[in-house]
Amino acid sequence: MELKIADSRGRVNLGKEFANKTFLIEKTGDTEMKLELAAVIPERELWFHRNPEVRATVLGAIEKLRAGQFAEMPPDVDAEEPWMKELED
Repeated sequence: MELKIADSRGRVNLGKEFANKTFLIEKTGDTEMKLELAAVIPERELWFHRNPEVRATVLGAIEKLRAGQFAEMPPDVDAEEPWMKELED
């Protein structure tokens, strides 16, 4: 455990290892707070993270590319998954 003192503006220096990091701060009691490192997803990318079917399709395609498995013909976007049409809107 380490003692830190807030400055006159209420700031506490966590040290260089936490510089430029994003945190969730939860007040857990009158004298306690919990800090948790967080990652922020841009709103325009949330559709990808909220749809497990889309993620599985995209990540599967990435694995095929890494294995050197390339499509012989380009995909027929009109006949593809319904979620692809959402991207056009």
